[in-house]
Amino acid sequence: MLEISGIRLPFSAGEEELRRKAAALCGVQSGDIQSLRLMRRALDARNKAQISFLYNVAVALPPKAEQRALRRGGAKISAFAPPPEAALPQGSEDCRGRIVVVGLGPAGLFSAYLLAKHGYRPLVIERGRPVEERVRDVERFWTARQLDPESNVMFGEGGAGTFSDGKLTSRSKDPRGAQVLELLLAHGAPEEIAYLAKPHVGTDRLRGVVASLRREIERLGGEVRFSAKLSGLVCEAGRLSGIIVEQRGGQERLACGALVLAIGQGARDTCRMLHGAGLAMQPKAFAVGCRVEHPQTLIDRAQFGAFAADPRLGAAEYHLSARSGARGVYTFCMCPGGRVVASASGPEQLVVNGMSDYARDAENANAAIIVQVGPEDFGGGALDGLHFCEKLEAAAFRAGGADHTAPASRVEDFLLRRASGAFSGVRPSYLPGVRPVNLRDCLPAFVAQGVADGLTAFARQLSGFDLPDAVLTAVESRTSAPLRILRGADGISVSCDGVYPVGEGAGYAGGIVSAAIDGLRAAERIIARFRAPLSQ
Repeated sequence: MLEISGIRLPFSAGEEELRRKAAALCGVQSGDIQSLRLMRRALDARNKAQISFLYNVAVALPPKAEQRALRRGGAKISAFAPPPEAALPQGSEDCRGRIVVVGLGPAGLFSAYLLAKHGYRPLVIERGRPVEERVRDVERFWTARQLDPESNVMFGEGGAGTFSDGKLTSRSKDPRGAQVLELLLAHGAPEEIAYLAKPHVGTDRLRGVVASLRREIERLGGEVRFSAKLSGLVCEAGRLSGIIVEQRGGQERLACGALVLAIGQGARDTCRMLHGAGLAMQPKAFAVGCRVEHPQTLIDRAQFGAFAADPRLGAAEYHLSARSGARGVYTFCMCPGGRVVASASGPEQLVVNGMSDYARDAENANAAIIVQVGPEDFGGGALDGLHFCEKLEAAAFRAGGADHTAPASRVEDFLLRRASGAFSGVRPSYLPGVRPVNLRDCLPAFVAQGVADGLTAFARQLSGFDLPDAVLTAVESRTSAPLRILRGADGISVSCDGVYPVGEGAGYAGGIVSAAIDGLRAAERIIARFRAPLSQ
């Protein structure tokens, strides 16, 4: 097969036009193409009068025509062959206990899958509930303010990404990324994630995907325990020998020789336990701020001009960045046609995030506007960044009225440093509801200034971004973990052999795909080190 890259066509062009263009580049007729497969499609809307798609395609031609095309094609045409699946030789070391995966977010889910596929029969413990039950718990919180601290947007099957836009973009060039997409496709993700430059699943479809993956882990011999929480490590002479699991009000000690620590960034009590147990960690930079909501139609017009209503373009996205003094300010986790959601996982917390269904057809677009925060802002202790976030969330909780109502402001009022009255023009989507306030009162001064500087700068990049009636809702505080659990080049904790910290909660990933890749890598290292158990 051949890969043809950089085919540019008007966004309105169909598959037949793509086939004709590919054939012309190869010097053949359309009928000579035996098969054509989309490899990548990216939208280019920089010229709003001529919005186009850029395609990479794989085509099959008769052998002689393929050779001629390679000779004439230049940089646009190259030989293509799917990479073979890498062999994973098994190690010979006795694991001296069960292989346990803690957490069923992307890192834990994909790690457990690979271990189960190769016969290691992992035990997966997840403090939250199965996704079907979890959805009901979350809806109860959003509509009746009844927060379950063990089953919420942060805790439960699928991790925090289950209540998001389901974005699958990643800067990583790791070939495991393709493996992640293939596995998601096999379990019900939309077909276009295989080729879109900015793929997404949507929270509604992602729930079914993660449940299907969990069932596959169980079919392959893995065991999944829900409502089971890691409450202790047993390390002897620098080597993991066991774990303490809390379940149904009791505790159980399990022999454990390898532990994939995929706890997610919401598990602050677990971080404290691990720190107390002597697991080495350090603070790291992160970012905090607010969610901003605009009418999706405004974003569509700003990005697509006269073509804004064309369904072939879908809901428009953006990613913007600026500076506030020496700090970076940028938009994060933009959710087209979505809503702002309550993401607290404990009492006296007010945390917001963004979520979209697959259709992205809600009236508002939302994104975080976040400001860089570093150890110089909160101290150099391992848990100091965590404390900073907790104080920020508690301040937002009080500002909202201490009942999970979120503090919010019109953009115009925020820029003028005044309290908001009634909202008009843009309806806040956050449930359980919002309270108009002077949002600067519950934000550190440098964060408030960074958000204000960002709004002003982003309006120069995207027309209408500083819409007076746009809504800011606080506080977005869980963009990434505020600490890193230290591991060596072998992926193992520097202070306890046998512990493999992975994913966002350990400070090593930034999204669904990168976390899944990190989990796969940990599973590969365990497979290469230990032999598979003969019996369980």
